[in-house]
This record gives sequence, C-alpha cells and structure tokens, in this order.
Amino acid sequence: MSATNEFKITQIVDNGQVVQLTLIENVSTEPISQKQMIIENVSKKLDQETKEQVMPLLEAIMSAQPTVNIKSYQQTQITIAMPKARYDGMGRPQVGNTIEVNLKKI
Repeated sequence: MSATNEFKITQIVDNGQVVQLTLIENVSTEPISQKQMIIENVSKKLDQETKEQVMPLLEAIMSAQPTVNIKSYQQTQITIAMPKARYDGMGRPQVGNTIEVNLKKI
C-alpha cells in the first residue's frame, strides 16, 4: 500500500543539531452539524410519502436542539525528527509551508 500526501508544518523545534517537524494532513475539512447528519440519515431511510409526513416534525424537533458541529474527517498528524543538515537541504521549510511525504509499506 502506498500513499503520497501533502502535510502542512504546524510546529518546528530546532535544538541546533536536530530539527523536529510536526505535520498535519493538508486537507480542507468543514464542520458538519449533528442536526444535519440526523436529518440526512433519516431522509435516506424513508419513502417519499413518509418523508412528507415525518420531515416537518423532525425539523421542528431538531430546531429546538442545540447545534453541535463535528469534524467530518480525522486528520493524520506526524512528527519527524531529522539532522539539521537534512532540514537545511530541504530548503528550510517554515510553519505553514506544505511538504510532500511518501508513505508506503516496504
């Protein structure tokens, strides 16, 4: 299995000899409301006639509930420690820069 992913640098720790980079997957996520997820899932399970009867009631119930936003994707985080010379050879990427990491089983 092989996957090449872009990671965004979120933290750099440089002790002079070793550089440690903390990376998080460079993907855009949108929070999704728990209410919306419930309404969509119930809607998928019902036929059209039942939807017309149930959905207004469900939407009224859900409007009285607090909105809870959840992340729709759990991002991967990686921490890499490397010699400073190797970090310098990469062009000294900074926090906020994106780098490519090739992950594969060998």
